[in-house]
Amino acid sequence: MNIGVFLLIKSFQGVEEQLKIAKNMGFSCADISNTNSGGSMLGTAGFDPTVSLDENPFDIKRIFDKYDMKISTVCAHGNLLDPTKPSRYSTHEIMKAIRLGAAIGVKDIITTENEPHTEWGRKLTFDQRIFIIAEKLYEPVKMAADYGVRILLENHGPVTDTIEGIQAVFDLLDNSPAIGLNLDTGNSWLGGSDPVEIAKKFKDKIHHIHWKDLGEDWLPKRGKQFGAGFSPIAMGDGIIDIKGVCDVLKDAGIESSTLEIVGDDEIFHKSVEFLRSCGVSF
Repeated sequence: MNIGVFLLIKSFQGVEEQLKIAKNMGFSCADISNTNSGGSMLGTAGFDPTVSLDENPFDIKRIFDKYDMKISTVCAHGNLLDPTKPSRYSTHEIMKAIRLGAAIGVKDIITTENEPHTEWGRKLTFDQRIFIIAEKLYEPVKMAADYGVRILLENHGPVTDTIEGIQAVFDLLDNSPAIGLNLDTGNSWLGGSDPVEIAKKFKDKIHHIHWKDLGEDWLPKRGKQFGAGFSPIAMGDGIIDIKGVCDVLKDAGIESSTLEIVGDDEIFHKSVEFLRSCGVSF
């Protein structure tokens, strides 16, 4: 399992600068970490590592190839629990991300439901949440199957942070082989679940991992906040059972994983060494 990075290593730097930093740190793979439809003002100016879903996919690949960096996944995190409107990242953008990834040989497209931001979304019952997520992913999953790629749900919301919720979405989508799981160790723990138990339950459906560890200062937020963004500490320095996750998944055939951490080079290198000590290759 390769260990890569999320291309938000340094603030206000574009994709190419982020790739330079990652390469100089010794990494050989990274996610397409931020995507948008149309043009981005800050992205165009080189102040944001975002990739347009309307870009020529091969231009994106050429930038990664320039630094001998492999694209691990395409991130297409949606807002799936709020009503659809043109400005909300949802089904349309996920389908664009599928086309982009498939064109340049990227197998996995990561999305999630996210926490609802509207009163309407917050009032949904569990069953309603499952239905609206599955409805918004039905056509993308069908398209992913046709293109020979996968959509991976990430733990980053009130549904995907639970074993029951993940399974319910999979079931409503007929347990298609075109949908799997991106296990986020920090988000799943923060949402109130045990990432080791999620790893055991969905071992055959987990195709990528976002590595995060969190300290005791996060305990008051556990079960109340969905999504941590980044880990401010190195793997192994927190209270999440990262080694337990490694023990379950190190023989699962997962090709790549991503460090979602912020800090200096030492935090990244310490994280890699810890994961290697747990049996994860680099």
